Amino acid sequence: MAVLMQIRNAHKHYGEQVLLDGADATISDDTKVGFIGRNGAGKSTLLRILLGEEELDSGDVMRHPNLQVGYLRQHDPFLPGESAHDFLIRDSGQPEWKCGEVAGEFELKGDYLNGPVSRLSGGWQTRVKLAALLLHEPNLLLLDEPTNFLDLRTQILLEHFLRHFKQACLIVSHDRSFLGATCSHTLDLTRGKLTMYPGKIDAYLNYQREQQEHLVRSNAAVMAKRKDLEVFIAKNKARASTATQARSKTKQLERLELSDIAVDEPTACIRAPQVEPRGGAAFRCRDLAIGYGERQVATGITLEIDHGERAAIVGDNGQGKTTFLRTVVDSLKPLAGETRWGHGCQIGTYAQHVYTSLPDKQTVLEYLELNAAKFTKPQTILDIAGAMLFRGVAIQKPISVLSGGERARLCLAGLLLSNHNILVLDEPGNHLDVDTVEALAQALTEYKGTVIFTTHDRHFMKRVATCVIEVRDGHVINYGGGYDAYLYAVNKEIEDGERELQAAKMSKAPPEMAKSTAAKSPGVVARAVRRDERAVRKELSTIEKTIARLDDQKKQANNLLMNCSDAKEAMRLHEEVTAFTTQLDAAEQRWCELQAEMEETE
Repeated sequence: MAVLMQIRNAHKHYGEQVLLDGADATISDDTKVGFIGRNGAGKSTLLRILLGEEELDSGDVMRHPNLQVGYLRQHDPFLPGESAHDFLIRDSGQPEWKCGEVAGEFELKGDYLNGPVSRLSGGWQTRVKLAALLLHEPNLLLLDEPTNFLDLRTQILLEHFLRHFKQACLIVSHDRSFLGATCSHTLDLTRGKLTMYPGKIDAYLNYQREQQEHLVRSNAAVMAKRKDLEVFIAKNKARASTATQARSKTKQLERLELSDIAVDEPTACIRAPQVEPRGGAAFRCRDLAIGYGERQVATGITLEIDHGERAAIVGDNGQGKTTFLRTVVDSLKPLAGETRWGHGCQIGTYAQHVYTSLPDKQTVLEYLELNAAKFTKPQTILDIAGAMLFRGVAIQKPISVLSGGERARLCLAGLLLSNHNILVLDEPGNHLDVDTVEALAQALTEYKGTVIFTTHDRHFMKRVATCVIEVRDGHVINYGGGYDAYLYAVNKEIEDGERELQAAKMSKAPPEMAKSTAAKSPGVVARAVRRDERAVRKELSTIEKTIARLDDQKKQANNLLMNCSDAKEAMRLHEEVTAFTTQLDAAEQRWCELQAEMEETE
């Protein structure tokens, strides 16, 4: 295991803002690291330092002599009229066949590969950049918010790419789902310090929460001890017979210190509209065609959304998500077919064409009071306004002076205070911070009405969606079963594509090599050594007992860790918990494999 990059005693300031304060971290050649921290903590600054674009105030960044860094560029590096294939050849200097082969791993084929790259959507252009990155054969990838503005399908494709990438990665992202799927380690930047945790982000966040709870308990014990000592000293310091003891207790009191605990940010308070649940179909369309003028985006759309459903509309940028959404709310007329809302539907819309046309003469508070449902309490209005960052004198601002982001948040706040039983939301999280998006997701899951929304945030989609509707290649498909069903379908499609690509590669190989590989392919081996049902059940029973034992051992070690006050013992227990977690993951993975084998034997 070679060390690719090491940060030692790093210091970096911008005026009075401290970004790095004696920070240390090591990145090895066999790790994929998820880099997290609050907005403004200095993550992007540290990436620029690692790339050599900025300097530390003091400290060192040590690089391996063979380090080859690959950085995902946010700007467009393409020439006018250039095709993706031409760009890959020009950028990498690799032969045509090699560029075509790597492009195939990102589904770049036909017009997507040979047509003008400027006509591709943002998601497809990112695929071109990733293919170019891979062609440079880096041994460390630096990715800064790589999922921004990517459709779900491209995000999943990027996950597959990173899981199969054999070199090291350092990935900055707010997307917990993405980091959990791609990174084995977590690097946290908090208060100028770097902490490398040998586990996935969810495990780290749990560990961080447990450590904070432990510090709170330790501080409570310290405060209780302080109080006892202070009472003893006050009673005995004036007595000659006990003055010596009082002085000794005073020294003990001076040595008692409270642990420093980071103060949590205030959480957003969001309540969804209070409506009565309804049954039956909320929305139907039949043989619908959508588009603008002579430009047809999708045809033959026939689907139904029931009351109480929360439907996520997904698809690559430019495929027609917003066009479909605008047709649904009748702000864009269909090219053909019909749309119909159910009886008693009261539709509230959050979209750019709505929040850019708010009444300029009203103040923030006046707009919210006019849009709030009858009998809404003033405090509820203020709570929603505060959640959308309108606090203090900001609620008296006239709408005419609000920025685009402020108008968007105001429109969403007004919608949440209404009594609409249908909410149509186009990227509702775009102008909100992470905590407010989480609060919005919680509010929508408790909402008794119907939600139709678009989002690029998979964590938000997974929390909220009960069904997923994809707009793609001129068609609209409803994946019943929510986010997990859609994720399964997309993963299967990508995996099938990867198998086709592998088969295509082997068809170009010498016949004897293809024959040898086919003989060793997993499917053939599985059929040759497939065991009978009794043997599979026996191993399955054993692995279930192993999982139960490891789970008990992990819980016991966790309990000891929570009540441990000795630093060395806490570190040993933490390593023990990490080891149990790794063994549990392996055992659970084996259990899944055995279940699949059971299905094959039936």
